[in-house]
Amino acid sequence: MSNTPSQHEYAGDGVSDQEYVPDGEDQVAERYASIDDAEADQRAESLRAGLADYELDEEDAALLDGMGDDFDDEAAGRMDPVLAIVGRPNVGKSTLVNRILGRREAVVEDTPGVTRDRVSYSAHWNGRNFTLVDTGGWEHDAKGIQEQVAEKAEAAVELADAVLLVVDARVGVTATDEAVVRKLRRVKKPIILAANKVDGIQQEADAAVLWALGLGEPYPVSGLHGRGTADILDTAMDKLPEFSAVEGLQRTGGPRRVALIGRPNVGKSSLLNKLAGTERVVVDPIAGTTRDPVDEMIDLGGRTWRFVDTAGIRKRVHMQQGADFYASLRTQSALEKAEVAVVLLGVDEVLSEQDVRILQMAIDSGRALVLAFNKWDLLDDERRRYLEKEIDKDLSHVSWAPRVNLSAKTGWHKDKLVPALDRALESWDRRIPTGRLNAFLGELVSAHPHPVRGGKQPRILFGTQASSRPPKFVLFTTGFLDPGYRRFIQRRLRETFGFDGTPIEVTMRVREKRSRRR
Repeated sequence: MSNTPSQHEYAGDGVSDQEYVPDGEDQVAERYASIDDAEADQRAESLRAGLADYELDEEDAALLDGMGDDFDDEAAGRMDPVLAIVGRPNVGKSTLVNRILGRREAVVEDTPGVTRDRVSYSAHWNGRNFTLVDTGGWEHDAKGIQEQVAEKAEAAVELADAVLLVVDARVGVTATDEAVVRKLRRVKKPIILAANKVDGIQQEADAAVLWALGLGEPYPVSGLHGRGTADILDTAMDKLPEFSAVEGLQRTGGPRRVALIGRPNVGKSSLLNKLAGTERVVVDPIAGTTRDPVDEMIDLGGRTWRFVDTAGIRKRVHMQQGADFYASLRTQSALEKAEVAVVLLGVDEVLSEQDVRILQMAIDSGRALVLAFNKWDLLDDERRRYLEKEIDKDLSHVSWAPRVNLSAKTGWHKDKLVPALDRALESWDRRIPTGRLNAFLGELVSAHPHPVRGGKQPRILFGTQASSRPPKFVLFTTGFLDPGYRRFIQRRLRETFGFDGTPIEVTMRVREKRSRRR
């Protein structure tokens, strides 16, 4: 554990949360630039040797021993095989998905049609990885938004290696079930028939009726209780190839992962569709149409990206109910699985507390960050003036994040998104050599030493970058550094090393000199 004192111990010494502001300009940048790598490394070795005079714990030793280790980038991999789960609304597809995954991922609610998009999850069975795709309810003769849902279910089948058709055994074969089967026969994919809601042996006869669909043996299962799921997964593994033979869904590695987040109806789904060049996600004027995160592989700027269109975050979590509650939790999960967050803000409305809260969620996740201002093409001069004031007031703490002004509806300026993503990710990945870091710290502290507190002046003994993604720096010090002074160091780190688009963290380990033996 760190021996860092708590901030309140220094409250009487005039500790300020305000960033330390030095008097006048300095020559830190010029002096730092004049130091070559060999001299920087020599300085760092000398400073590190000096740490031997201080009390260090096991965590300190592990950190110092690990200096210079490279961060392993994800290796690009082949795609896992894809199993799509389809069926008419309310047959229990999402319940079965949760049972297979062993966790509550898919939204489950008594209302038919809660799942509207095709949603992919990483799954495992008997040592094999595969991608499980949950789809919206498939209805024949659907109109409006339900027609879009049906189209996306068909697209999921096209992109799958095998299909799991779920039928409600208690209801039996319906006209919609028969229509789904006719569509499935045309795609010529291996089909596994699940007779769901067979919760006990007394319902086994209900499953036998489904032989009439002509798809072979119906497997009796209970998504609710887990009965029969092992058998159906064994069958699925027999029918799935080792690697996917289709394109367009989740991969095991490679493409950078982007989470689209923002309040409901701000244009996330519209932007994803425009970037993809096709209507992949349900778009509806009703706020909150997207409830499940939808992963899409999209070619943009000559490269493939993995985008996640997340459910709009509505009220505070404790005020949410049902599907919206779980959608909000999965939005956080999607953010944590991403590498960079694109926070979409609507310029046609005043920046709200909700916008700022969502933005803070992205910062707290430690992901790279890009701000995308939607509907910019509709902005008039008066609203633009007010917006700039709102940005200065409410977004000044993320002035380091790249900004993109665009229109999700028309695609205006969408090409500017890739350079912003690249800048943010490059900063997020960046590692500063220990020699260069300590050369910078030495020049900075020499020009602007920490203020004296209580008759003492804390010194920085040594600095190292503990990790990247996001960049985290650890400073070994002789005393507690004021929060304002640490923010000053953060700002100058950004200016010197170009950390645009990524949060950075500066922590300290206060260490005392070893007591001399008599």
